[in-house]
Amino acid sequence: MPRRKRSDASSNNSTLTPEALGRELSTAIVLFHEAVASRLGLGAAEWRCWGLLDGHGPMTAGNLADLSRFTTGAITGIVDRLEKSGYAKRERNPHDRRSVMVHPLRIAELKQQIAPIFESLGRSMTALANRYTPEQQVAIHDYFVRTIQILHDETAKVTKKL
Repeated sequence: MPRRKRSDASSNNSTLTPEALGRELSTAIVLFHEAVASRLGLGAAEWRCWGLLDGHGPMTAGNLADLSRFTTGAITGIVDRLEKSGYAKRERNPHDRRSVMVHPLRIAELKQQIAPIFESLGRSMTALANRYTPEQQVAIHDYFVRTIQILHDETAKVTKKL
């Protein structure tokens, strides 16, 4: 099936409700990160967990589960796949023999592979931001900061109900 081409985001989305635009944004972000993960030979879950390990450093599998919001059972499979692909390794936790520490590997190599992707995204996002006045940029920034907090809060609610 041919991919749908988006010629002009503003004209395609001008009649969408804020909720529909939010779904479109969410889908676009997820698809972008899935494409990055695929470029690295990873799935989206492995990419997310590797990113958490890179950002927070080595941690227990339980902490990785908490941060990623995956179950501990799912984390076992994710770490298995990261190890198999050479992007992480497990070591005994020196402070608790009942758990393992998960360490990210090949950090410099992965960052070198993804740098052009995120540099391109950064240039495009900067060009977009430059279309707005400083006052509008402040409002947009505020909107995103508040949106992120709402998403964290709503994610916590959903997680507690499960």
